[in-house]
This record gives sequence, C-alpha cells and structure tokens, in this order.
Amino acid sequence: MSTAFNNVVQGQLLWRPSPDLIQHARLTHYLDWLRHERGLRFADYPGLWQWSVDDPQAFWQSIWDHFQVQASSPHQTVLGDRAMPGAQWFPGARLNFAEHILRNEQAGDALLYGSETKGLQGLPWAEFANQVRTLATYLREVGVVPGDRVVAYLPNIPEAMIALCACAAIGAVWASCSPDFGADGVLDRVHQLSPKVLLAVDGYRYGGKVFDRREQVRRIAYELESIEHIIVLSAMFPETPLTLANAIDWHALHLRPTMPAAHFHCEQLPFEHPLWVLFSSGTTGLPKAIVHSHGGMLLEQLKALHLHLDFRPGDAAFIFTTTGWMMWNTLFSSLLCGVRPVLYDGHPTWPNIDTLWQILQDSRASFFGTSPTFIELMKRQEIVPRERFDLGALRTVMPVGSPVSPQCNAWFYQNLKADIWVTTGSGGTDICTGLLSGVPTLPVYAGEIQARALGVNAHAFDEHGQPVMDQVGELVVTSPMPSMPVYFWNDPQGERYRESYFQPWPGVWRHGDFFQLNTRGGCRVLGRSDATLNRFGVRVGTAEIYRALEAIADIDDALIVNLDLPEGGFFMPLFVQLRPGTVLDEAMQQRVFDCLRRACTPRHVPDQILAVPLIPLTLTGKKMEVPVRRILMGHDPQTVTNPSAMRDPQALAFFIEYARRRFQP
Repeated sequence: MSTAFNNVVQGQLLWRPSPDLIQHARLTHYLDWLRHERGLRFADYPGLWQWSVDDPQAFWQSIWDHFQVQASSPHQTVLGDRAMPGAQWFPGARLNFAEHILRNEQAGDALLYGSETKGLQGLPWAEFANQVRTLATYLREVGVVPGDRVVAYLPNIPEAMIALCACAAIGAVWASCSPDFGADGVLDRVHQLSPKVLLAVDGYRYGGKVFDRREQVRRIAYELESIEHIIVLSAMFPETPLTLANAIDWHALHLRPTMPAAHFHCEQLPFEHPLWVLFSSGTTGLPKAIVHSHGGMLLEQLKALHLHLDFRPGDAAFIFTTTGWMMWNTLFSSLLCGVRPVLYDGHPTWPNIDTLWQILQDSRASFFGTSPTFIELMKRQEIVPRERFDLGALRTVMPVGSPVSPQCNAWFYQNLKADIWVTTGSGGTDICTGLLSGVPTLPVYAGEIQARALGVNAHAFDEHGQPVMDQVGELVVTSPMPSMPVYFWNDPQGERYRESYFQPWPGVWRHGDFFQLNTRGGCRVLGRSDATLNRFGVRVGTAEIYRALEAIADIDDALIVNLDLPEGGFFMPLFVQLRPGTVLDEAMQQRVFDCLRRACTPRHVPDQILAVPLIPLTLTGKKMEVPVRRILMGHDPQTVTNPSAMRDPQALAFFIEYARRRFQP
C-alpha cells in the first residue's frame, strides 16, 4: 500500500491530470470547438467559467450547438426572462429528451445489469429501443397523453430505464420510488401527482433476503384513485402473480408486435415541459414534488456528463444507486452520451464485501460513483481493491451523497491507482446536477471540490448578502440555470418554491449549504446551513466534525446538533453509534475530545457525548440533524418527522426519550 498520503491534510495536492488525459478530455474538445466555431479563446478554466456566467445566452447556445440538440421548432431566444424564479429558457423550441437517447441506437449493448443472484449481462441497443417503443405505443393506446403522470415502484433494473425512456418519448411525466420505500412513503410522494399509470414490482432481493411487496402494491393501487392502468413486473413470485384490476403483466406486454423505428415518433414538447418529478426527503413534512423539464435536463446533463465528468462514447459508467435517488436519473442520462450505464440491484457488500469491485472489473467501467460511507467501510475492513481486481479501465471515481474528507480522497490513490481522477461535487435533487463539480483538466486537492460548474454563478454569501472569499458563507446562485425546477407540483402560486430557495434574498437561489470558496477556485461544502452549529458567534459546519471523527475506527456514525438555550446560552451534544463491542467510557470520550480539538478547534468540541443505538437517516442516507434538533428543543416528534421518509423510524426513539429526560420538567 502506498504511504504517500498517510498523513494527508486539507488542501494537499493529490493529483494532476496527465497531458494525455487533458488532450482527450471532452472539455478540451469543447474548448477547441469554441475557438474554431466562435473565435473564443480561454487561458484556463476560471476564464471559461467567468464567460459562462457573464454571457449565459452565448454559453448555453454553445452547449446546444456543440452537442447538436435536435428541435422540431427553433427557439426565439436563449433566455427570454432572467427572473428567478420564472426564467424562460429557449422559448419557442420543441424537442424531446428521449429522442436524444434513441438517436444513439447502434450495434452493441445499451446497458449492463446484474444482481445478487446473476452476474453482469448486456441489454443490446436493439432490444432496449424496441422495448421503449413497444411500451410507449401501449401507453399511447390506453390514452396516456403529454402531461399525464406515470409512477414507478421499481428497483434499479433495465425495466425501470426502459419505462422512463418510453414515458419521456410520449411526454408523460415520470416519478419513481424504490421498493425499499413502504407504502406510506410512496403515497406521500406520488399521491400529490394524481398519476394515471402505475408500474410496480412484486418484490425485490436485498442482502440475500426476498422482500415481498405485493401487499404494498395493492395498497398503493387502492389509495391512488387516479390510477387507470397498472403494469406489474413479476420478479420474485412468478408462480403466484399479483392480480389487480386494470393490470397487465410486463412480460405479456412485450410479446406485442414491435413498433418499427421508422414508424415511431417522439412527442415534440416545449422546452419547459415536465420530464420527471423528484422528491425531497420529506423528513419534516410532505416531500416537495420538484418538477424538472425536458429541455433543462437535456442541456444540463449533456454539459455535466460530458464536460465535468468526462463521459465519452463507448464508456461504461457504474453508480451504486436506487431509483429513489437523483443519481439514478443521472445514471439514466448517461445514455445521452453513448455511455453504457451499469445497473446493480442488491446490497453493496453481499454476498461478498468486495461485490462492487467485482462489478467494476467485469463491466470494464471507466467511471464509478459511490458513497463516502462505503469507502469508510472499505477502510475499516482494510480492503485494497488494486491487489485483487483488474481496474485498468477505471479512469474516474466520484464519492457522492455527503461531503468528502481529505482522507476519503486519498484512499482512492492509495488503494486503487495513483493516476486515477477522484472528482467530487455538490448539488442535489433540487437541480438534479452539481452546482460545484469536477473538472478533468484541473488538479485535485484533498477535501476540495475542484470548481464551480460551468454556467453556475455560485458564491458564498455572508449574513449581509455579500460575497466572501476564503470564508464560510451560504451557498447561493445569483443567475438562473436551465435545470432549476420549473415549479413544484401543486404549488400554483409558487409560494413553497420561493420559500424553499429564495429567502432571505429574493432573486437569489439559497441552496442551504455552508460553502467556502478559495482564491484558486476550489470549493468546500461544510454541511447544511439549516443545521448550524453556532458557538461563540462562529458558525461551524457539521461536516468538519464528521470528517474528523473518521479517524476513530470505533465510531461507526455520528450526529451533532447545537441547541440555543435561554439568555444566549447553548448546548452542543454529540451522538455516536459505536462499533459492536465498544463502550463509551472516559477514555473513549477523551479520544473524541482530543481528536476534535486537534483536527478542528476547541469550538468543535461537544458539551456531551452520548452513545445511541442508531443514527437517524433518511431513506437516501442523509443524517436527520434538523429533526433531531427540533425534537431536542421540545417540538412534537410527530410534527417534525415523517417516519415513512426514514431508513429506520425506531432510530428516533432514543432522542425522544432523551429530550423528555433532559429538557422537560
């Protein structure tokens, strides 16, 4: 194992791109195109970024032209109205997201897929496209028209991507939940949409166990009064199929005659026509139903995947995800680039701890998206993938889902290979992309995101709404982006939309993260600003504390909050989930205190440390800092949390009892 980064520190240089990588990067091809086609020359990435935000009309038109966006009707202008919210992008244009996927149909596989019981297989383009056209034709025949909603309760399998592409092709609006959601969690989300069609699986396998979802599907179908048609995929119980009124079996559907490509047309839609609805976590109320558009997603994904993640035609990309997370939509969008998405339906460490590395080897993927939590597990198990697997095709890894520590960055160079590009980013469901992103032609510094993404006018604002450099502030965006939501569902006046993103500064998107920008353009995200730790007048990001605690192997997970007390006081408890067999004794507590004081500052040291059975997490793995803080401040748990949005609702029991004992008379 390499020892070059054993004592890595924040901001340490970890990697520089080779001349060969720079030469072949899609970003370099784009710069060459700008020089030849537009007469524009940029000395470096900061210069290109500055142009992209100073002249957004020229920049987004260049993305349209460079990636040869197809439209049946031309746009009148690029940006008709710059207001936020309410910006009008490419008015007059009519296009279709799915058409830009299907134009890549060719010989070979469209995607690769595997599960806990089956190795990797390929789905040929001809079969993928034929199934898309068959399903789309069926949906048209039963009366699905542009704007109708189709909701899916499916795992990360080819059928889900086929269904999304078919819905997009006919202008239906897609929304999905993974089958690990209970019926309540699904209904909280999709009931808002009044969907016409439900696609559902009868069960799924995870960690070697089969989970029966037939009763959940029956309840979902019963309570969604708007449902007119149901498509059932019998994956786990083919001998006792799920029978429902107005239901058709997925496999029977695909025995229908294939619609020839020459006779099939993709619906031509306005730029802002809804493509899919993504949902917020819903931990403190009804999940927000965030609507993204055909045009906005098309341009943003073409830009982000090609220029920032360096996806190239012929590549394979593996992101460990479920259909309930926006990274699944990103993985689906890789089809726009002529890239094969690699799907895995199952537990990341079952039947073996190195299951995902086996998939990477077998798929010859050039890109791997995973979570810092998974890498922490690899560290603790002392897994060194480069010693056991051929990862020669792997060019890029991207840890996603939470802020990435310098140690996590360095792990890849120590345990995969020295010349790999470790890119990180920050964005989310709200925009289904990154505000801060990787750049393949820039160096990588430990604990930093490389840059602000092209076309994203991101800044750190202080409490007075002024941009700051080398200081922690609020992450804001001061100019519109095509992938900002067109609206929230059932929010006709836009009140919830404005409350979510445009306070306290009207016309400025407030993302809700602590953010620090340095003079070379590097970025750090330090946790959610609505979970502020404010001690002695200094704002502390929770991510800094979690990073430091990674050095203590006996702590599996942690959560910290700061409570405002009467007369200006505060109380900051740290809750830790310990490894089995570990005890929170005085020696352990002192290790934590010393670690935080040494790695951070005395302000980061908690007032009390408490061991808990479980750290409360959302279904997508986010720590529930805000609900815990509200519970500890005396709020009714039923008003600040939604159990159906949690991975394990019982994880809150400790905090509810602790609040009762500690803070109530």
